[in-house]
Amino acid sequence: MLSAFLDRRRASVRRSCSGLSPTGSAAAPVPGAPLLSPRGVVAHLTWAEHHWFEAVLLGRPEREPDPLQGTAPGSDPHHGPEPDLADLLAAYDLQCERSRRITARLEPRSGARRSRVGEPPVTLRWVLIHMLEETASHSGRLDLLHRMAAA
Repeated sequence: MLSAFLDRRRASVRRSCSGLSPTGSAAAPVPGAPLLSPRGVVAHLTWAEHHWFEAVLLGRPEREPDPLQGTAPGSDPHHGPEPDLADLLAAYDLQCERSRRITARLEPRSGARRSRVGEPPVTLRWVLIHMLEETASHSGRLDLLHRMAAA
């Protein structure tokens, strides 16, 4: 049931991005927050899927920093041209599919291989609930950003 709810929220991310122009997908209406654009939010959700399912649950290394949290001090956050929204959504879809495969292999009470210092390990159930919350929150932001871009 949690997986089904999460998949509905994942689908709403794609719906909230449909029809955005390249300019609209890059628009960041909050001054000082350039990554709070539809592209930035989709990149963040892709990172979050990877972080929680692959890095935390399975103990795999992180691939990239979270785009909404920035990079290490002094590092260059741009590694070439900005990807377009279609490429970001394709990467998000692939990452969500990886997360689904991981979920299918684990039991809800399966503990994470990685935890924060001083905190007990999280479980698959916790990760699913957290990602449902995270995806729903950002999906709402995407819907608002889409409406603002269309105005």
